[in-house]
Amino acid sequence: MTAQRHHGMDWLRIGAFALLILYHIGMYFVPWGWHVKIAQPLDWVAIPMLATNGWRLALLFLVSGYASAALFAKLGGSTSFARSRSARLLIPLIFAVVVVIPPQPWIDLAGQHGYPHDFLHFWLHDYFGFKFIDGIALPTWQHLWFVVYLWVYTMLAALVLALLPAGTRRGIADGAARLLNGWGLLAVPIVGWIAIYLVFPDHDETHALFDDGPSHLHYLMAFAVGWLLRVRPVLFDAAARWWKLALALALIAFVPIAWIEWTWPGDTVAPNWVFLPYHIARQVNGWMAIIALVGIADRYWNRDHPKRAMLAEAVFPFYIMHQSIIVVVGWYLLRANVAALPSFVILIAATVTGCWLFYWIGRSIGWLRPLIGLQRQ
Repeated sequence: MTAQRHHGMDWLRIGAFALLILYHIGMYFVPWGWHVKIAQPLDWVAIPMLATNGWRLALLFLVSGYASAALFAKLGGSTSFARSRSARLLIPLIFAVVVVIPPQPWIDLAGQHGYPHDFLHFWLHDYFGFKFIDGIALPTWQHLWFVVYLWVYTMLAALVLALLPAGTRRGIADGAARLLNGWGLLAVPIVGWIAIYLVFPDHDETHALFDDGPSHLHYLMAFAVGWLLRVRPVLFDAAARWWKLALALALIAFVPIAWIEWTWPGDTVAPNWVFLPYHIARQVNGWMAIIALVGIADRYWNRDHPKRAMLAEAVFPFYIMHQSIIVVVGWYLLRANVAALPSFVILIAATVTGCWLFYWIGRSIGWLRPLIGLQRQ
C-alpha cells in the first residue's frame, strides 16, 4: 500500500464529474425521456451522448472506490471509516432531497403530466407525501441515486473489512491484483460485465436501490477495481502498458454503437438482432475507455496544480446542485421557445454560475459546509 497521493486520479475525478454535468445538459436536447425537453429534440445529439454512456457512471464508481480506499487507509479502521462516509454522504443527501431536488419532480409533473398546482403547493402538500404521482416517487433523490449507491458500497466495504482478518484481506488483494495484472485488467472486468448482461438482458437501471441488482453488480465491479488500484498500485503499471490498446478498442467498439443509433434514431424501433451486438459493444467500449482514461491520468495528469485542491473540493457541491439548475433553467427556456444553440450556451453559463455560487457561499458559512458535502473547518 502507498500513502502517496495520486494527483492523476484527482484530475480524473474532477473531469468525470464535469463530464456528468455536461451530459445532463445534453439530456435537454436528446430525444430520450427526461424531466424537461426542448420542443424539437435533436436526434444527432444521441451520438456524442452515447460516446460516454457506457463508461461515465462506472468511471465515477471506480474513482470513488480509489478515494474510499485512501480514506480507509487514512482513518485506519472500519468504524471510523463508516462514520466518516455516512456523515459526508448522508447529510448532504438529506439536505438535497428536502431543499435542492424538489423543483425537478414538480417540473416533470407540471410539464409532462398535467400537475395543476404551483411549486409551493407541491412542496408543502405533495412532495413529502411518500407516495407516487403518475409513477413518480415522492420524495425522491433523483440524480443523487449515485450518492445512495456509493454509501451502500462503502458500508459494504467497511463491513467486509471489519469481518476479515488483516492477513486474509492482504491475501485477497494480492490474488485479485495477480488476476488483473497484465491482460487481466482489460479482459476480466469485460467478461464480468458481459456475463451480467447475458444473465439479465432485460434489466433497465431503476436507480431505486432495492430492485437494481444487475446494476449493483456492474458498478460494484468498477468500485472494487478502483479500491484495488489504491491498495495495489502496481495495477497502474498495467494501465500504463495497455492504455493505448484500450483506447483503440474503445473507439472500435463505439462504431457499431454509433451506427445502430444513426440507423434507428430516437424512438425508431430497431430489429431484435441489433440488441446483442449493441450491448456487447457497449460493455467493451465502456471498460476499455475507463482503462484508457486511468492510463492517461497516470501518465500525463499525475501532477499537482494550485487549483487542484479547490476543484476537488468543489466537485461534490457542483454535483449536488447542477441538475436542479439545468431542469429549472430548461423549463423557462422551453416556455420561452428559445432555439437549441442559445439554449445550450445559456444552460452552460447558468449551470456553471449557479454551481459556483452554491459552492462559494456554502464553503464560507460554517454550518452550511456539511450540508453541501464539505468537511467542517
